Amino acid sequence: MQLMRIGDRGAERPAVRGDDGTVYDLSSVTGDIDGAFLAGDGLARARAALAEGGLPQLPGEDGRIGAPIARPGKVVCIGLNYRDHAAETGAAIPPEPIIFMKAPNTVVGPNDTVLVPRGSVKTDWEVELGVVIGKEARYLDSPEDALDVVAGYVISNDVSEREFQLERGGQWDKGKSCETFNPLGPWLVPADEVDDPGKLGLRLWVNGEKRQDGTTADLIFGIGYVVWYLSQFMVLEPGDLVNTGTPAGVAMGMPGQPYLRAGDVVELEIDGLGRQRQVFADA
Repeated sequence: MQLMRIGDRGAERPAVRGDDGTVYDLSSVTGDIDGAFLAGDGLARARAALAEGGLPQLPGEDGRIGAPIARPGKVVCIGLNYRDHAAETGAAIPPEPIIFMKAPNTVVGPNDTVLVPRGSVKTDWEVELGVVIGKEARYLDSPEDALDVVAGYVISNDVSEREFQLERGGQWDKGKSCETFNPLGPWLVPADEVDDPGKLGLRLWVNGEKRQDGTTADLIFGIGYVVWYLSQFMVLEPGDLVNTGTPAGVAMGMPGQPYLRAGDVVELEIDGLGRQRQVFADA
């Protein structure tokens, strides 16, 4: 099954998608897909309701698809977590994970319009595997233990403004937290339904031309290690989102640096997690 939120922004309805593609209303099980739902054994309850067969069917995915989780408490990101991406940006391989934060209100639906900030000349794309936390994570004992707190996985586009991020002083957050800068979804796939999150293909196209084609097998710091590491410095809570890094192929590392402009179309996918499509527009 896959969990979804469908409807106008701010009025999304929780839904569950069966493996045959049929979408069902999950409102009888939960008011929303959020931290409380995940912490309260929500995945098991949704799975049971789907198996019982009594959920009303929704029209499908023709309307707006929202982010598959309600606004997370925090969005934590890992920088330079693929060797090829570090190389294309001219950065050294980090000895420890590079952590930065992204404002939670950047999270939007997978097909929502993404706004190029006013004054931006270096808006960039980043396909990433997103990890959604399902249990509190505080001083976890090991990377193996860390996988037990993962609720599921999502596609995340860590849209970035490189001038704001790298040339305007301060921390990376400035170039990461512009409005609409984190399209998420279309689905949250439960962790126990992803055979090996360390072997997923990630791909991204700009205006039909493939720009990124990587695999999570090339992560410098794997998913379990990242979640364990973060828990040594902060408490992760149910509903939090961790963006785990992007492979090579971003505009910043390409000849001519073809940054995004209004009218550009970005499409991205990760094996088993669905597909996104965004049209960019001026803020």
